[in-house]
Amino acid sequence: QCPGIETLCLDLADWEAVEAAVGAAGPFELLVNNAAVAELQSFLEVTRSALQRSLDVNFGAVLHVSQIVARQMIAQGVAGAIVNVSSQASKRALRDHAVYCSTKSALDMLSKVMAMELGPHKIRVNTVNPTVVMTDMGRINWSDPQKSAAMINRIPLGKFAEVDDVVNSILFLLSDKSAMTTGSSLMIDGGFLVS
Repeated sequence: QCPGIETLCLDLADWEAVEAAVGAAGPFELLVNNAAVAELQSFLEVTRSALQRSLDVNFGAVLHVSQIVARQMIAQGVAGAIVNVSSQASKRALRDHAVYCSTKSALDMLSKVMAMELGPHKIRVNTVNPTVVMTDMGRINWSDPQKSAAMINRIPLGKFAEVDDVVNSILFLLSDKSAMTTGSSLMIDGGFLVS
């Protein structure tokens, strides 16, 4: 839909490569941090590699990319907006999601600190916290009808989110229509957290 967009393909865990590529891109006014991994393991079975990969992508990459972009925004005097894609899993424990829930909770708190520290520079930072979204990753982790039925039964609207449900919320938080919103988490969970 936007042919002028330049795509950078990077390993977000490689800080030097990210620094070089993202630092040379821009100028930036908006940022959406959406990369994530979900390596599902029970608490007693969590491996060091799964923990490290999840920390690198779900938390570390957001911190690092946001630093690079926010520094550029500040240097250029841009009143920008950052949206970090979190999860309902940051607010509610889910079986076999020890690492995922924890890294998404850390992301929520990072976003609040970013909002506090970047606010004086007129940069807003918020999260969207969706339920299961029907992406490739969502389909892989929630394809078992018995597992998905148990989750859907806890969602008052009775369904998982579609990609556009999340995209539309992100567009709102990036826009001037949310000019007084920062440090907030917008739940896109079909009511999951009220049940």
